[in-house]
Amino acid sequence: MATSMRGLTQFIADIRGARVRELEEKRINKEMANIRKRFKDGNLDGYQKKKYVAKVIFTYILGYKVDVGHMEAVNLISSQKYSEKQIGYLAVTLLMHENSDFLRLVVNSIRKDLNENNEIYNCLALHAIANVGSQEMAEALAEDVHRLLISPTSQSFVRKKAALTLLRLYRKYPEVIPAAEWALRIVSIMDDMDLGVVICVTSLVMALAQDHLDAYAVCYQKAVDRLQRLVVEHEYSATYAYYKVPSPWLQVKLLRLLQYYPPTEDPTLKNVLYEVLKTVMNNCAEPSRNVQHNNAQHAILFEAIGLAIHLDTNSPLVNTATVLLARFISSKETNVRYLGLDTMAHLAARADHLDAIKRHQGTIILSLRDKDISVRRRALDLLYSMCDVDNSELVVGELLRYLKVADYGLREEMVLKIAILTEKYAGTYKWYVDTILELLSAAGDHVGDEVWYRVVQIVTNTEDLQPYAARVVFEYLKSPSSHESLVKVGGYILGEYGHLIANDPGYSPIEQFQVLHSKSQFCMAPTRSLLLSTYIKWVNVFPEIKPQLVNVFERYRHVLDVDLQQRACEFYALATRADDDELLQNVCEEIPPFPPRESALLGRLNRKHSDTEDKRTWIHGGKEANLERSSTLRTRKPTLGDVNGTGPSKPEISTDITSSLMGLDLTSSPTGNNAPGMHTDFVSAPASLLAEKGIPRLTMNTNVDRWFNKLIYTPDGVLYEDVQIQIGIKSRYHGHIGQLAVYIGNKISAPLTSFTATLLVEETDALSASFAKIAPSMIAPRTQTQQVIHVECKKPFSNPPILSVSFLAGAHQTIAIRLPIVVTKFIEQVKLGQAEFFERWKLIGGPPREAQSIFPIALNEAGHVDTTKQRQVVAGSAFSVLEGVDPNPTNIVAAGILHMSEDGKVGCLMRLEPNREAKLCRITVRSTSEVIAAEVQKLIQKPLSADAPS
Repeated sequence: MATSMRGLTQFIADIRGARVRELEEKRINKEMANIRKRFKDGNLDGYQKKKYVAKVIFTYILGYKVDVGHMEAVNLISSQKYSEKQIGYLAVTLLMHENSDFLRLVVNSIRKDLNENNEIYNCLALHAIANVGSQEMAEALAEDVHRLLISPTSQSFVRKKAALTLLRLYRKYPEVIPAAEWALRIVSIMDDMDLGVVICVTSLVMALAQDHLDAYAVCYQKAVDRLQRLVVEHEYSATYAYYKVPSPWLQVKLLRLLQYYPPTEDPTLKNVLYEVLKTVMNNCAEPSRNVQHNNAQHAILFEAIGLAIHLDTNSPLVNTATVLLARFISSKETNVRYLGLDTMAHLAARADHLDAIKRHQGTIILSLRDKDISVRRRALDLLYSMCDVDNSELVVGELLRYLKVADYGLREEMVLKIAILTEKYAGTYKWYVDTILELLSAAGDHVGDEVWYRVVQIVTNTEDLQPYAARVVFEYLKSPSSHESLVKVGGYILGEYGHLIANDPGYSPIEQFQVLHSKSQFCMAPTRSLLLSTYIKWVNVFPEIKPQLVNVFERYRHVLDVDLQQRACEFYALATRADDDELLQNVCEEIPPFPPRESALLGRLNRKHSDTEDKRTWIHGGKEANLERSSTLRTRKPTLGDVNGTGPSKPEISTDITSSLMGLDLTSSPTGNNAPGMHTDFVSAPASLLAEKGIPRLTMNTNVDRWFNKLIYTPDGVLYEDVQIQIGIKSRYHGHIGQLAVYIGNKISAPLTSFTATLLVEETDALSASFAKIAPSMIAPRTQTQQVIHVECKKPFSNPPILSVSFLAGAHQTIAIRLPIVVTKFIEQVKLGQAEFFERWKLIGGPPREAQSIFPIALNEAGHVDTTKQRQVVAGSAFSVLEGVDPNPTNIVAAGILHMSEDGKVGCLMRLEPNREAKLCRITVRSTSEVIAAEVQKLIQKPLSADAPS
């Protein structure tokens, strides 16, 4: 660029050739005067504007103030020549601050460049937004930046810059970005083929997910899937291998992202995560000779250990991690020692048992004297987190010894931590008083007010401690030098409780006064004010030293400090009143106990560890300190299907049903009427459950209702279909467990990318459902993929699980559809004779263990009652149709047993009585469980009713 503008080249050469500053300033002033004149005259072409604005930019970079060229820079942005536009954008980002009035003039030009088909112009505009990014610009252009990010026509380098620009805007003005609304579309880009785009989008998702956990919950599955492909399957291009480590920056971000969410309980996701973490730890078992390779591996390893701790502190992976950390904290490399201590502090803050960490207590204490202050700070954090009842005296004693030689930058934090640990693990009150007074004596200026306030609260609220505290603090005040914080504590405690030791030898009132008053001349005005309050208390309880105390009040009546003077005058008047001792006694009454309150020390310490960028997933301190933090996370845990799938392990079905499910016809069912590119919801499901996942509720589809009703009593069929996708089901149930093979077919000639399949279960305590494996991120054109779902019935349930499928096919689309997993699927046929059936029928009795309804019955094509379909529905609901039991041959009688893993087995009897003339039908279901009776009656009636879609 400089070679094409000879005037700029010569100007730079003249500046560099100036031997003294005066010559440089003279040359710059001359050039600025010329530029002002040329800009004022006008009639400049694009080249001249570019050249003069470049000179202005160079002058600004040198540190000189410039007040010319702003308007010309704005005009250059509108140019169609790249070199002129580049100089214009450079001037805008350097010369204008975010509140500049000139920025309003460039918003439209930036929007035009964002909408251009020229990728270079897109990038220039994104750079300007990210670097200047005023609130007005963010509000006006955030939508355009988002469009560039999600557009399938945008180049990879444009999408990377768009993601980072959105991240910049969100960090500055989070209220401008509709994060929850854009969640599904942004998260879908985590499946992009270009790892550079994935890295940038993951950075954006990390920032957005911290504030919108529920909206971005689907990123959990995306992160696990990408980690498996990187670490286990080695699915990455050589471009993103850093010293043979696959994209370490992306791995670290994904491992950190997973820590923002509660530990998954989905067995599939859990197994994949443990495989990933185990692979990472095995990769670091033997260090490499290549330093850069080791650095990359260690970065991933420490984040993986953090995730393993987050998932389960009692897992074998954490035991392996503890062994590795023990090796790291003894490493010769400072960085490795630092990271080892920090990660071990994380483990100590979350672990149930600290025995493994305590084995290395000596090494950790030695780290307090490391040559690097960062390592010393991490050692302090670790000792604070690993302290408990068993080692508290050792740890606190070691910290007190180190406090006397510690760096000044560490002392204030050390004082807070020693005070907190002393209070938390004090075995006896005497040990607490001895330790805290030694701390006040040793720490000096590094003791904050919160520390001695807390001492006063504890002594005031502990009656048995008051005489001992008064005696010990008096002994400390006898030392030649006592810090002001110790004088404050001594003034308060002796003022309130000095009379408790006044009769002991060496603690007489006059001795207390002499020792305390001798320290006042070295104290600041606030401390002297406190001592005056102590003296007026002594006037009331020690009349023998009243003359000396009144003399002090008299002298302080003439000081210059207003507060001291006012106190002295008031106390002097109060002490010299001869006729009203009752008033003095009322004023000088003992301070009552303080109400229970949280220690201010913890709040002060947490403020010192406040978050800067990414939120911490833990805080320093023991497990108790982290329990409250953990409880603020979402109680509903993210899983592959967002299913809280705990409970007994699933027994194996003898025959693997997936081997017999291939070949489901994808063309035999009618096509739905849903237009492509539309967010779809065909679910009569709880709105709150869908809203949590960001899935919109739109119009119902009668085809979907018909398919669902049919699948209630048939093991396979089509669940959903439109012009782009078809979803089919084949299923098998055995007792209280079942398997569903879900076939998802791509019917178009383009791939379905960023494919995600999740399950939503409302009644997680009654039903568990989970995928056997993570869904593929892409479905090739005109092919199908198979997903197996494991289900388990624990208790009676009413709401079937919801399968949510999202993908990119021109636009981002989401389909939410009910799965035909209903309570009747877990019924087993049972054969009964006539006498046995009616005996049990009468034994169960009527309501509430009976559910009955009369409904219009569906007719066949001839207009008659379709008894064939009735028998098909009853038999398909796993009931055993009992022939020859009912005296009326047109009635249908059936029996079955419902299997549940927690509630056991429950019998169920059914009677169906059609009326051919009235075209009505009465269904009666009796069960020992009224809930089951009502649910079974509703499910069998649904496909038989004339209101059901045909």
